[in-house]
Amino acid sequence: MNRIRVAIADDQPLFCSGLGMLIESQPDLEFAGSAADGVDAVELARTAHPDVLLMDIRMPRLDGIAAAARIREDHGDAAPRIIVLTTFERDDAVAAALRAGADGFILKDSSPEFVLAAVRTVHEGHTVIAPKQTADLFRGVARRRPEALAPLSVREKEVFLLSARGLANAEIGQAAFIAEATVKTHIRSILAKRSLSSRVQLVAFAYENGLVR
Repeated sequence: MNRIRVAIADDQPLFCSGLGMLIESQPDLEFAGSAADGVDAVELARTAHPDVLLMDIRMPRLDGIAAAARIREDHGDAAPRIIVLTTFERDDAVAAALRAGADGFILKDSSPEFVLAAVRTVHEGHTVIAPKQTADLFRGVARRRPEALAPLSVREKEVFLLSARGLANAEIGQAAFIAEATVKTHIRSILAKRSLSSRVQLVAFAYENGLVR
């Protein structure tokens, strides 16, 4: 079995050490190294080739937003999946990191079980947003901009709003009375029309434009 290689970028040595031990305790995970700042995180992504990178938002020399953007630029589709870490439930920097290409965010005080589940989930190609923090996270930056949905069809607007509330494809299909395959088609179209690269960015876009509260 190929283990999931997980790296950590955080300027708190004890936090990194604790996460490293947690990762190594799992039979399907492998600790791929740590970095103490954003510059080293970019280099770590280049040399260690992690599958998943847990990265703090606030770090010396280069913050997590700029580091995530640089890693995406350097590696393209081969970039590691990035989960941003924050200690703040209302942190506008997280929204910026999601726009920069991060695949999700979790709070640094999340339970070990949640952290492990997040790592495995993003490695499978999905996104992770701690749901109860989402509204607080974006409430401070949201302004009502209904015109943001103008390029979408009526059905796509419905699917967009359901997806922005964190519903899975199957749940969206049930709510909108359409097949799950049709939901996936609508999601792809929505992302293309709004120049978004992931469901995480869709959620950020929705809250930033005041479309979901």
